[in-house]
Amino acid sequence: MKILMFNTEEFWYRVYRKAIESAEVENGEEVVKDALVIFVNVEQEDEGRLETVVRKAADNIAWLARKTGRTAIVLHSFAHLSESKADVEFSRDLFVRLRDRLAAKGYTVTATPFGCLNEFRIHVLGDSLAKVWKSV
Repeated sequence: MKILMFNTEEFWYRVYRKAIESAEVENGEEVVKDALVIFVNVEQEDEGRLETVVRKAADNIAWLARKTGRTAIVLHSFAHLSESKADVEFSRDLFVRLRDRLAAKGYTVTATPFGCLNEFRIHVLGDSLAKVWKSV
C-alpha cells in the first residue's frame, strides 16, 4: 500500500462518475475542513497481508494526526501512487477496514465514494508535515 497524506485547511470533492459498475454513490458532493486527506493505493502485494497493512496504515495516519492535532480524516482511493493494483473487491474491503479502524481510534472519518472518479479541490498547508508519503 502507498499512502500520500495531506494536512489540509479544506478538501472539497464532487463525484464526477462511476469508474467501476459496482460503485455505490452515497453522496455527490462534500466539504471537509481541517482534516488529514489520505490518498490510498492498495497494491497487489497487499492481498496476502490484509490485517497487517490495515494496522500499519492506521498507525501511520494516527501518528500524523497526533503530530498535526487533526481529528478529522478523509480517505480517498487513488490508484495512481503505484503501478501495482490490487483486486477491486480486495481494495474495497481494505478501504472499509481502514476507515473502521480509524473510527474505532476516535477519528471522524469521511471516505470519498469508492470506485468513483471525483473532481476535487484541496488546500494543503505549507509546513513540512503537511505532505507525507508512506509505503506500508
